Amino acid sequence: MASKLLIAAAKPAINGELSVLSMSDEQIMNQIYATHVHADEKFDADSLFVVVENVLKRATLIVDNVVMGTQDHLENLEDKAPKASFSPPLCTLKQLSSEMACKAPGEEIAHKTTMSILNKLSTYSWDAKAVLTLAAFALDYGDFWLLAQLHSSDQLAKSMGILRRVPTILKRPVLPKYGKEIVEVNNLIKATLEVIESIFELEKLSIYDTKDVPALSTAMDRIPVDAYWAIITIVACMTQMCCLTSDENKRQELSPFAQKINITLNFLKMQIKLCHQQIDELEAYRKLKKLLRTPTEIMEVFKALVFAKDNVQQLIDGSTNKLVSIDVLKKKNVVLFLSGLDVSIDEISILKPIYDGIRKNEQYKIVWIPIVEEWTDDLRKKFEILRNKMPWYIVQYFSPVVGIKFIKEEWNFKNKAIAVVMNPQGKVEHPNALHMIRVWGMKAFPFTTIAEETISSKGFLMESIWSDSNPNLNAWIQEEKYIFFYGGKDNEWIQQFTKKATALANDPVIKGARISIELFCVGKGSKGEDDIGILGHFWNCIESFFFSRTHKKTDSDPLTQEIQKLLSYKNESGWIVLSKGSRVVATGHGTTIMKVLDEFEKWKGYAREIGVEICFKEYHDKLIEMDRPCCRFDVPITAGKIPEHMKCPHCPRVMQTFISFKCCHLDGAPNALH
Repeated sequence: MASKLLIAAAKPAINGELSVLSMSDEQIMNQIYATHVHADEKFDADSLFVVVENVLKRATLIVDNVVMGTQDHLENLEDKAPKASFSPPLCTLKQLSSEMACKAPGEEIAHKTTMSILNKLSTYSWDAKAVLTLAAFALDYGDFWLLAQLHSSDQLAKSMGILRRVPTILKRPVLPKYGKEIVEVNNLIKATLEVIESIFELEKLSIYDTKDVPALSTAMDRIPVDAYWAIITIVACMTQMCCLTSDENKRQELSPFAQKINITLNFLKMQIKLCHQQIDELEAYRKLKKLLRTPTEIMEVFKALVFAKDNVQQLIDGSTNKLVSIDVLKKKNVVLFLSGLDVSIDEISILKPIYDGIRKNEQYKIVWIPIVEEWTDDLRKKFEILRNKMPWYIVQYFSPVVGIKFIKEEWNFKNKAIAVVMNPQGKVEHPNALHMIRVWGMKAFPFTTIAEETISSKGFLMESIWSDSNPNLNAWIQEEKYIFFYGGKDNEWIQQFTKKATALANDPVIKGARISIELFCVGKGSKGEDDIGILGHFWNCIESFFFSRTHKKTDSDPLTQEIQKLLSYKNESGWIVLSKGSRVVATGHGTTIMKVLDEFEKWKGYAREIGVEICFKEYHDKLIEMDRPCCRFDVPITAGKIPEHMKCPHCPRVMQTFISFKCCHLDGAPNALH
């Protein structure tokens, strides 16, 4: 009758001691660090790994052939060559082999053996500790299965095999019985070999700075723990092989070690993949920086920005839904529309008039480049929906854009849509023309920084926002009338302002001086309700105008200061902008402005002599000096390049910077950092 097998399985804590398999990484780290000495022992670990890999790939293949009946040929394996000068540390390997041999099964014993090995190898690097232990195992494992392969055809191998107890495994009644356990050891060694190979790969990648390759830092910090699990797994496999070739029916439970080693391997593979992705981004970043110092052709820059090496793909022509070669961009001025898949319909609609305006001009093209860190099936579906709304060229490339690091760091892309304008040579003519396009549309063509400076110096923002959609306003601006643009959160304030400003406009003194004042309430419907669409458009344009004027300047001009003030009033009960035609006269907070109107009798006498403009502004400024409120305004961090320092528009001081968080509880509107 067959004896019952005694299996050393994973056990709960005994006598208050923590089970090895339930220890945290930190607990393992504390124990193994105590064994490590930073002595930088000179040792050719790479060559040893090459030899060990050659041994184990052949040995594990023999096991598969013998136990599982596969017919793979050893001749098909390709061996790697170590350095010619390599001399293996045979004495050390024999000591380690002896340390692991004939140990009783059990996780505590495996842990103690592992700690003893780590003490013996205290002066070696972590990758060297792991490969030395694996080499000691390979010395026995390779020898055993080589003899198993040759025992029937070579007398010396047969005799040596008897000493190694090879026949114990190969006996016909035994092989089917223990085949599953032998395969388990074999598979676990293959996985452990991959873990150690991954550790070696990470060591090779360590030439990169972890600031440039953040995934490397996470992976490198774990290498000591990964090396520990590789070594204890090798020890457990050695114990199991000793059990299988012995007369005793004891076994080492390997499944907990297999679970740990597979988790470790999956983590390492994931981190290495991420490292290579970040390295590709880094290399593309360096290449792009070099390329853009002296660009020669837009297509070369475009390929370096978007596609990985030898993976250039066609573009989608949004107007025909057909694929076209990227040659359509050759020697063209190109607007690169960069966005995530949360790009709004409003942002897409901003470019449609531009597309219509330039489509007959063969020298200008628009291309949408979706910026996605990791594509999924859901994101591909979302991409299809979005691309059907765009008539221009579209990049269909379901891999991370290779130049993403460059796009983020050099063009300040922060998941908010931007429009980078490039000339036919690939030189950047504007790092983000979307603000300019939002405000002026085709009037800002060809969307270069020079065009922006020219158009922004000509007129006031309100003309650009409303003149095309409001004929009355356009006429008022042309006639150089005074215009009160006003709005706010408080409907009662708006009603009071409308009443008092109308009274001011109709005052006999104002009429007698032939001064014409018009009112324009922003974002209110005919019944006084908020028109969210108009308000959103208005404040988006104000922000865009602000960024358009500040992305290159360090000092604020008077107009920019007035826009700063206006932004600071965005969430107040009321605000106004007074302009004369297209020229800004003043902006004001609701409370202060109401006081100016309440005290109209005190200053209206001067209006006929020196004009409403000067009287209004001087009286308003005088009131501000008496009671100056704090000035603050929020700037979305996703909006692009933000000035490092901002002077207060009311005084010469530099404004303080704060960080706030906002959530609109809407899909497609991610949490925003201000």
